[in-house]
Amino acid sequence: MGSATRRLALVALVALTSVAGASAARPASAAVKRPFARSSVWNAPQVAHARVAANSMALVRNLQGQVATYGTWINTYAYSSPVYTVPARQPRVSVELDTTMPALADALRSVPLPANAIPAPGTDGHLAVWQAATDRYWEFWKLHRQSDGWHARWGGVVAHASRNAGYFPAPFGATATGLPLITGLIRVAELRRGRIDHALALAIPKAKANDFVWPAQRTDGNSPLPDAIPEGTRLRIDPQLDVTALGLPPVGLAIATAAQRYGIIVRDQAGAVTFYGEDASRFGAPNPYMSLYAGKYPNNILAGFPWGRLQVVAAPRPGARGRPQR
Repeated sequence: MGSATRRLALVALVALTSVAGASAARPASAAVKRPFARSSVWNAPQVAHARVAANSMALVRNLQGQVATYGTWINTYAYSSPVYTVPARQPRVSVELDTTMPALADALRSVPLPANAIPAPGTDGHLAVWQAATDRYWEFWKLHRQSDGWHARWGGVVAHASRNAGYFPAPFGATATGLPLITGLIRVAELRRGRIDHALALAIPKAKANDFVWPAQRTDGNSPLPDAIPEGTRLRIDPQLDVTALGLPPVGLAIATAAQRYGIIVRDQAGAVTFYGEDASRFGAPNPYMSLYAGKYPNNILAGFPWGRLQVVAAPRPGARGRPQR
């Protein structure tokens, strides 16, 4: 057995142990309303006090160039993720894993996935399930229903989600970086109340090839440029900027305020510089974004976003280096 195979087997064993321990999860009375630790990189409002990275200006210029070349967007009806928050007694189903990873396959044999669940449109087929009563979280890549039931190509399961630091160990998780679908997702309920209390996930067209920084655990980056942005990079809006004076519409202001207080983390690649909004498919008609966006397209909502006033936050520990995901 080669060293790479041994490492993969060890990861699988750790994942299987974690799933097995999920039966001892906290009761409903102790469960939290949001998965992942309050002190995690996603949920702690500490970014305003963090140190700026030495290469911040170069990386922000690169991002501005991508904004100018590819435009901006908020994924809500394709290539995002619906979130199904399920009760303790939600019936469980088996999700067949269409690839070889025994630990993950075993973990997906009992999932509280609603019968009427709809994966996000697009080839990624993302979907997230959060069960506060058992403190467990599931997510899927290429989830789809066949004649014999649910299937997925990949995904991840987190036991004791309220204590998790906010990422899957490689190679698990539905995203290119192992950063969970739900952590940086803009939720409909958040936009309705005008407040987002967590960091935001961002996709960019050209992330750095063969390199990533914490909290990312892997990468699908493809840019060879020396100033390319590694996946996992954390950014914030300059704390000295008054975002309320930018004239942003309510959704844009909520996004900018969260970006200033909690930050932005590069999670994936996409065709534009893209934030992720909760997929609206599970809400039915009318689409909630029609009223939230007040008839505007996402690129117009972000037209006044201060990309040039972003700063790259220095990694809290040395950036991880590794090969891109397969």
